[in-house]
Amino acid sequence: MGYSSLQDCVRDLEAAGDLVRVDAPVDPHLELAAIQRRAFRAGAPALLFTRVTGTDFPVLVNLFGTKQRLRFLFRDGLAATEAVLAGKADPMGLLRRPGRSLKALGGLGRMLPRKVRAKEAPVLARRAALKDLPPLVSWPLDGGPFITLPLVYSEDPARPGVDASNLGMYRIQLGGNDYGADEVGLHYQIHRGIGVHHAHALAAGKALAARIHVGGPPALTVAAVMPLPEGLSELRFAGLLGSRRVRLAPGGDGLGLPVLAETDFCISGELLPDTRPEGPFGDHVGYYSLRHDFPALRVVSVTHREGAIWPYTSVGQPPQEDTVFGDFIHELTGPLVPQVFAGISEVHAVDAAGVHPLLLALGSERYTPWEAARRPRELLTQALHLLGTTQTALAKYVLITAQEDAPGLSSRDVAAFLAHMLERADFRRDLHFLTQSTADTLDYTGTALNEGSKLIWASCGEARRKLGTGADDLGPLPELPQGFGAPQVALPGVVVLRGPRHARGRGEPDPAMEELARRLGVWERRERFPLVVVADDPDFCAASLENLLWVAFTRSDPAADCYGADARITARHWSCEAPLVIDARTKPFHAPPLVEDPAVSARVDKLAAPGGPLHGLW
Repeated sequence: MGYSSLQDCVRDLEAAGDLVRVDAPVDPHLELAAIQRRAFRAGAPALLFTRVTGTDFPVLVNLFGTKQRLRFLFRDGLAATEAVLAGKADPMGLLRRPGRSLKALGGLGRMLPRKVRAKEAPVLARRAALKDLPPLVSWPLDGGPFITLPLVYSEDPARPGVDASNLGMYRIQLGGNDYGADEVGLHYQIHRGIGVHHAHALAAGKALAARIHVGGPPALTVAAVMPLPEGLSELRFAGLLGSRRVRLAPGGDGLGLPVLAETDFCISGELLPDTRPEGPFGDHVGYYSLRHDFPALRVVSVTHREGAIWPYTSVGQPPQEDTVFGDFIHELTGPLVPQVFAGISEVHAVDAAGVHPLLLALGSERYTPWEAARRPRELLTQALHLLGTTQTALAKYVLITAQEDAPGLSSRDVAAFLAHMLERADFRRDLHFLTQSTADTLDYTGTALNEGSKLIWASCGEARRKLGTGADDLGPLPELPQGFGAPQVALPGVVVLRGPRHARGRGEPDPAMEELARRLGVWERRERFPLVVVADDPDFCAASLENLLWVAFTRSDPAADCYGADARITARHWSCEAPLVIDARTKPFHAPPLVEDPAVSARVDKLAAPGGPLHGLW
């Protein structure tokens, strides 16, 4: 009936042969992160390191490294969770499927958190200091050690209590920069639940109390990153998925917040009235997020349970361990999409493109069914809804089409989805830009932090063109401007070109790109290849779908970096003929990409070589 602790989970995985203990010493500075990333890529077991330099606590990595392991961890609660979410999406469906109804009813009883006494809370058993915690650094330019799987609990000062609480995964910097000995960074991005709580506290002239938990039953970690529907709190969801009620205990420190009793660590405190510089940090988009001012927490206590284990992951260019989270979340929340977004049957925030930079959606086009030649109408309403609520509001490129045009199409098949869009695209009507909009905090392609543009690309109807599929379809290219060349077909209808080094400022149009688009306007095969991506390294960009998505959508701002043949503005609407050209070169103002330290990589090679403590694990 679910795990009562992370230790319980470790024992279960070890008995199943899916966890290995490593007793050799490892360095928490870069080395352990490099090991974790390799273990994930190889589909290795979870690894428990018992001798981590600089701390007495063991560190667990790759816990969520495969979808099979994730499903194993939640095998007791997964059926009930799927039934409850499906029932919320289609209540009448439960009446048609009594078996699923019974599963849902069985899970409902575990959704109510259980209150226990402080002496029954394992996490309060021992006290520690910040300096005792594992000083894990993931990437060479990181500003200090970070907690990468934190469970940050806060409550709304306007509505205290569990029902309006938030359990989120926000970046925690344990040291470095200008933090005092009793301070840690608490970086939360825009459109996050704790931001509402913080705003209410500031308005009332109060400090916001928060507890940063680490470890505990794995369901808490998944709950902290789930985009849950209105009215379903993270603690209730964790009880449902983990098949065990979440235990809450009084903290006894005057902060007015409960502690998650069965976690491994708890750092408690209050947000400071001013901010502190935080970062840099190698993030899940594949680049460093730079040093910026963010809230900080003044710590009043650090507690931990007996035998505490520190779970850890390293993020970076996708795919990484958090990719498995994303896939799992898509599976669980898929049935809720039509309920949250009317007319939309499926959405896919593409992990390979850094999640927020690219959102694919299947909608419906029902506004004018009598039209012989259909054009995007309702799709625009649906796309605007996506950009107006939930985490999809942070999307940068939104590509949406009508499900009825291809009933078997799925947004999960990114290559097929892009081909479908390119076959139908009419760039004179289908592109809609939102400028000076909000942007993901981690995206440095826009005009400022948290600021950039968005593009809705909505196409529907019959196919307009047949896409080219190989180099033989390119035909002779027109003479290209100086510095452009090395054409490669990356996907049907998509060509990648090398471009000269970018040297313009933020938001400045590049005359060289405008000239490139103009010359491509006379290319005889341009309708066969309606999308051209300009990159620094076309070989890398065209080598795989994942590389193309990462380069094209993480290195471009729609309003600044989209060009096209015969581009024009009519009644404030920007349009062009094929091809649409995306400038995906690295710009001088972009954050640097993540690159491992060669010396650390060599050390890990040695650890994994025959006779080394990691040999045979991947």
